[in-house]
Parts: sequence; structure tokens; C-alpha cells
Amino acid sequence: MMNRLFVLLSAIALVACHTRKEERVIGLITDSAMVVSAHPLASKVGADIMRKGGNAVDAAIATQFALAVVYPSAGNIGGGGFMILRKNDKTLDALDYREKAPASSHPNMYLGETGEIVSGLSQDGHLACGVPGTIAGLAAAYEKYGTLPWPELIQPAIDLALNGFRLTQKEAAGLNYIQEDLARYNTILPSFLLRDLWKAGDQIVLTDLGHTLERIRDEGANGFYGGKTADDIVAEMRRSNGIITLEDLKNYNAVWRKPIVGEYKEFRVISMSPPSSGGLALIQLLKSVEPYPVKAWGHNTVRTAHLMTEAERRAYADRAFYLGDPDFTPVPVEKLVHDLYLKQRMSDFNPAKATLSQDINEGVLQPEESEQTTHLSVVDPQGNSVSVTTTLNGGYGSRVVVAGSGFLLNNEMDDFSSKPGAPNMYGAVGGEANKIMPNKRMLSSMTPTIVEKEGKLFMILGTPGGTSIITSVFQTILNVVEHTMTMQEAVSAKRFH
Repeated sequence: MMNRLFVLLSAIALVACHTRKEERVIGLITDSAMVVSAHPLASKVGADIMRKGGNAVDAAIATQFALAVVYPSAGNIGGGGFMILRKNDKTLDALDYREKAPASSHPNMYLGETGEIVSGLSQDGHLACGVPGTIAGLAAAYEKYGTLPWPELIQPAIDLALNGFRLTQKEAAGLNYIQEDLARYNTILPSFLLRDLWKAGDQIVLTDLGHTLERIRDEGANGFYGGKTADDIVAEMRRSNGIITLEDLKNYNAVWRKPIVGEYKEFRVISMSPPSSGGLALIQLLKSVEPYPVKAWGHNTVRTAHLMTEAERRAYADRAFYLGDPDFTPVPVEKLVHDLYLKQRMSDFNPAKATLSQDINEGVLQPEESEQTTHLSVVDPQGNSVSVTTTLNGGYGSRVVVAGSGFLLNNEMDDFSSKPGAPNMYGAVGGEANKIMPNKRMLSSMTPTIVEKEGKLFMILGTPGGTSIITSVFQTILNVVEHTMTMQEAVSAKRFH
């Protein structure tokens, strides 16, 4: 049995109830295992899987499938994500199932005749969709680490879809909010749109999605990337200006990568490597502030906030210049997190003066040689841990529902640099390293993270939030490590970006 373990939840953006100053907000503590996600029904599915003898990966897979049903704004089978794993023997792994650009993509596909970006083209509708990676990723994780039979991991999500579940006020409001967009971008209206406005307590049944999950249950990843589901995706593309083809779906693959690992005092931080920018930027930020007396300066004081902001400005400048899909663009990971490089980056830090963001360029390397996203954290009784962040990009993705299969498609193409220096929907800018190319994975800010303390599992965390994901994870770690907050206090504390 593990020592007492705090598991830090995904939903960093949640705000706790006000408490008197002397009270400590502890949150839930467990001695054995935990599943934390954005929806209680999904978390229950994952916990039930572990009660049946499944491990942390089994539980994460089942929870992800359940989120695709009960949390449609971000839980998905039509998007992508990243998974960080730490086994109880301390071995590490990282899985990249980020979406890809379709084969017919090109760098200027969102530019008009004048060379300027056409507003909304990369964010809404069929052309905004990247090739989904979620199912390939979950199948790859299962093939390498799964223990229970695959159908047992999917059946709870199927039951939720076919039998229905009751909406909360927030979920009903979300579906009502996107009704106009769903009608605009879908020539065949999804079944859950063909009714009056939703209200809290309504029972929602997702029959088409349930049958799609049945195909995945019975056929594995081929139940998504081949057969009826693939045909439905391509047919949906042809109803408008979409460009995903059967070949794009057939050729998609998830990739096992080496996680990025950094040290902060007595803590070892394990996070996602490119094409996520999150892990690299997180390590940069922690190392940049480590030499300074953050604890003595205090939480969110002027000096602390100024230091963190200046570190963030430098990390985001590096992100914009150096980071992209490592299969297309060499990313100098080791150099970007090297102590000497980061010392040089902070050498012009002025404790008394802010630096304008436009005055900060990328660093010079030594030559050589939301409700948009959702997160889940799992630890099993054996001490295996999984940190997963997954997304459709914007809330409810492209607003395109695959007719006949009943799931939303992502709008991840907006995470590419449509034009150098032009911001995406989250305000992030990029350059040549993140330009659109066929079959390329777009840069991400998702930061699924696991933290060890003195060699023992200490924390699992991640969050939605677009480009603010990185700074939220950074600040939450400091809240715990430097400001001695409980996990719940760290999650609930005010943050800045």
C-alpha cells in the first residue's frame, strides 16, 4: 500500500467556496487509489474499473471514453491528447495522440486573396478539423499497458450513451449556447439539437454515439479509422469544405515519446515533450525562478508575480520561435532547459521594471553541437499513475457533428501558425516551426504532469485553459511547493497569465 498520496485534480480553474482565513481547505485524501476528472460519472467509471482489478491505464481509458459521452465540450473521440505514465517501478512513458493536419493541407490554406487570415476559417466548420487521434492513442495505451478486456473499458460509456444521463445546469447551458452554431455548420442536424432548449435534470440519450462506441468496442481502433465510422467522417467532410480523407484516417498513428523531465529543488517534474510545448515551458519556468526566494517573497505578492511574469514572457517567446512537431522540425529540448541557457535568459531580469513582451525575443542557443480541454488523473493501488489531457481545442471543437456517428470533431488546425506572428484563438503566436504542413501535428500547450518528491509519487496534475495551461500548472506547483498550500488550496488560489 502506498503512503498517503495527494492527487491534484485536473480542473485547476474550479473556484472553491470562501472559507474563514484560519481554515485549511484540504480536499479529498485517499490511502490507495483515485480517479479525478471533470465529471463525476466519468470518474465513477474509472474507479469501478479499478475495483474490478484494472490498473491506472485501464481506468484512464475507461474514464476518457465516459468523458466523450458526458462531457462533450472537451471529452471526445474526435479530438486528441497526451498521456504521461509513471509505473510503480518509476519507469516513465509518454504517449502523443495529437491530431494531424490532413494530407492536402498547405501553409496558406486559411489566408485570403490579400494574404491575411480569413476570420474563423481555422476555428469553425469542416476545414478547421484535424485528423482525430484519441482512439488511436487509447488503443496504443491499451496494447502496451492494459490488463482488463478492451470491451469492459468501453461498455460503461456505451451504457451512458444509450441509456442516457441527466444534465446539470452547466451542461444544459453549454448545449443551449452552441445550438445556433450546430445549426449553422451541420446540414444534417444532430439528434440532441432537434428539441427545445435543454434544462437541468433533462435526460439526454446519444444513440449514434453509443453505436459508434460499440463499433470501437468490437473492432478496436479500426472501428473508428475504418468501416462505417470512417465513411461517416469522410461523408461529413464532403458536405462542406472539409478535407479529411479515408487515407488520412487510415494513416493516422499515435507515437510513444520520451517524456521531458526536470528538477526543481527536491522535486522531479515529469511532463509532456513536443509537440506539446507544455512540459518544456514548465521546466523552463520552474528552473528560471528557482534561484529566487519565492517562498520568502510570498504568494502573489508584487515581487513574486513580477518574477513569474518575466519568466513566462521569456518561455513563451521561446515557444513561439523554437517549438513545433519534432517529426518535422528539430526541437532543441536539452538546450532550452539547460541551466546555463536559462541563467542567460534571466540575466536581464530587472526586479524593479517590467519588460515589454514585444521587446523579448527568443533566446540564443549555444551552437553545437477551456472548458475547451479536459484533464484526468489516475493512481491505482499498486502506485501506477497516469496524467492525461485531451481536447477538441475550442469548446465543442469545430461545432461539426459527424452525422450517423454522433460525435463532435475538433478545430485543432487553429493551433498551427496560419501566418507567422498572427495569434490563434488563444492569443498564441508562432512561426516557421509550427507552420501548417501535411500530416504534421500542431503545437499544443497541454501539460499533463506528474511530480515526484524524493523519489516518491507526490502529485498528478493538469488543466484546461489553452495557452494559460502552462502558467496554471506552473503556479499550482509553486503554490504547493513554495507556499505550503494543500492541493485544494493550490487549485482554488487566484492565478494570473
